[in-house]
Amino acid sequence: MRKILIAAAAWLVVGYSFLAHADEDWSKVGAALGRPGAVAPGGVYRVGLPRSDLHVSVDGIVLKPTLALGGWLAFKTMGNEAMVMGDLVLTEDEVNPVMSRLEESGIEITALHNHLLRAKPNTMYMHVFGQGDPVKLAATLHDALAASHTPL
Repeated sequence: MRKILIAAAAWLVVGYSFLAHADEDWSKVGAALGRPGAVAPGGVYRVGLPRSDLHVSVDGIVLKPTLALGGWLAFKTMGNEAMVMGDLVLTEDEVNPVMSRLEESGIEITALHNHLLRAKPNTMYMHVFGQGDPVKLAATLHDALAASHTPL
């Protein structure tokens, strides 16, 4: 009987967790970012940012944006606030303007590197992290990405 009660309690906790995530309204975040996303398991709101505007090749082989040029942002609520993490795909000339806008607004740059050696044009990958109001975070990221040609 004890095992049944424990299993029932666990089921209620897990079920409530899924229902709580289903109630979150991310539409304002998508609107502020200028691009809708989707809720993934665990209540993470993920927005894909494929660089469909870029025509990148490596050693003469053209890359599809979905293969190696797919940036993203993921939002997760934490109490009354949210956290955002992501990977932005930028060209060399977009890095400094985007980085400056993010740093001025309190978004942290946690890494800057490339995934593709010998790519033409050279693409860089900027990892970002922020905490606060999710709509304000999305608006800040939108403003920073406006310094690039990332399609929003």
